[in-house]
Amino acid sequence: MNSLLKTKTLLWKNFKCPTGQKSVLNTHILVMSYPGYPPTGYPPFPGYPPAGQESTFPPPGQYPYPSGFPPVGGGAYPPAPSSGYPGVGGYPAPSGYPAPGGYPGATPPGGVPSYPGVPPGPGFGAPPGAAGFSGYPQPPSQPYGGGPAQVPLPGGFPAGQYPGGQGPYPSQINTESFPSYPVFSPVSLDYNTEPAAVTQGAQGTIQPAANFDAMKDAEILRKAMKGFGTDEQAIVNVVANRSNDQRQKIKAAFKTMYGKDLIKDLKSELSGNMEELILALFMPPTYYDAWSLRNAMKGAGTQERVLIEILCTRTNQEIREIVRCYQSEFGRDLEKDIRSDTSGHFERLLVSMCQGNRDENQNVNHQLAQEDAQRLYQAGEGRLGTDESCFNMILATRSFPQLKATMEAYSRVANRDLLSSVAREFSGNVESGLKTILQCALNRPAFFAERLYYSMKGAGTDDSTLVRTVVTRSEIDLVQIKQMFQQMYQKALSTMIASDTSGDYRRLLLAIVGQ
Repeated sequence: MNSLLKTKTLLWKNFKCPTGQKSVLNTHILVMSYPGYPPTGYPPFPGYPPAGQESTFPPPGQYPYPSGFPPVGGGAYPPAPSSGYPGVGGYPAPSGYPAPGGYPGATPPGGVPSYPGVPPGPGFGAPPGAAGFSGYPQPPSQPYGGGPAQVPLPGGFPAGQYPGGQGPYPSQINTESFPSYPVFSPVSLDYNTEPAAVTQGAQGTIQPAANFDAMKDAEILRKAMKGFGTDEQAIVNVVANRSNDQRQKIKAAFKTMYGKDLIKDLKSELSGNMEELILALFMPPTYYDAWSLRNAMKGAGTQERVLIEILCTRTNQEIREIVRCYQSEFGRDLEKDIRSDTSGHFERLLVSMCQGNRDENQNVNHQLAQEDAQRLYQAGEGRLGTDESCFNMILATRSFPQLKATMEAYSRVANRDLLSSVAREFSGNVESGLKTILQCALNRPAFFAERLYYSMKGAGTDDSTLVRTVVTRSEIDLVQIKQMFQQMYQKALSTMIASDTSGDYRRLLLAIVGQ
């Protein structure tokens, strides 16, 4: 301490400064002369460097900032979540989406399960308070295509068949409007285009009736509505056991035979949810999707979940036909309506979706999957902030099988599944839209099973979602959806429908879904 004071005295004698700066200089001299300052580095860390490897590690106190996060193949950063998918603010309700354990088919952090097999973990899909299902194998064939299973033929679909398994016969479609439900009129849609991807394994609960006779069915419906009262059971028996294509023929035959519009007669005899369900069943699939989109955006407010459900799950051909039908039936441009009703990154995602330009090549490029996984990590978890455009580009353009491979690669790169990363990086409607795309890449029937569950869970029923999901999937993959529902929630879909609905509405829904 004496030497320190001597040093201070000598320096002060040889340095003259204006009055008022003496205390500052004193302080500086004391601080700069304090023993042990500045430090020469951090103290050695116990066990560093490893014995025998001193030359390959930087000396203590000079450890460089690590580059290239994360280490390929996983690593210590970031830690794997224990709560499963998704985070707070997920989609749908905060009550759990789905229950802890992850989304069906999701790759567990740190590795890829072997298929078929049971993914490890506490379970998934269980409603709060219920036991989780221990796991299930990925469905052997993912219904990425929008139609029922069929072998693709050169030159397009088998004669008379529509990509969704059913379709309008333009020359036989009623063009007369009826209140509140716009009517489908003939439009110039290409029904002979070969789909980009048709996969086997999906199955609807409704199949075309054998020995179908449109005039006989029209007569049955006429008798059911004639006179005092209505024979709803007769209506249920016909409608629930005919394909959409056959219903269009019944509608045309009814007008030919009786000079009356079947839809108007049905509307006069029915009401409420039963009316909505019957009218949905008699709309051709493309028109029903276009009508649902228009209904979701007209008037005050926007039903964003309807936009997400339709635009993020349909095939390229289905989306393009919806866009053309929307223009021809409502005289409006779908993209413009989306831009006027949404905003920000959610708007950009939906505009990307309504282009119908997703790659539908079913072959997987594993090198690209690895590169995309690295890009997504660097655009989200690996940086401060989020590069939303990178997520939009990859999720809007890659095929569903390619996205599934990317999700598997991402779990190895980030030691976290991509669904949970999306939940951490996004919020609101854009988060819901991105998750819907990823969920469909993993397991499309599980996504719709979840939609059905939350439409009936808790107080009240979201009948529009229930009707739309049952009707649109009834000829595509409702059999697989029922199987996923049973495995995810330990109860039959028909049981939950029976407890949440009533009357003829319940009877018709159960007739479509089956036991």
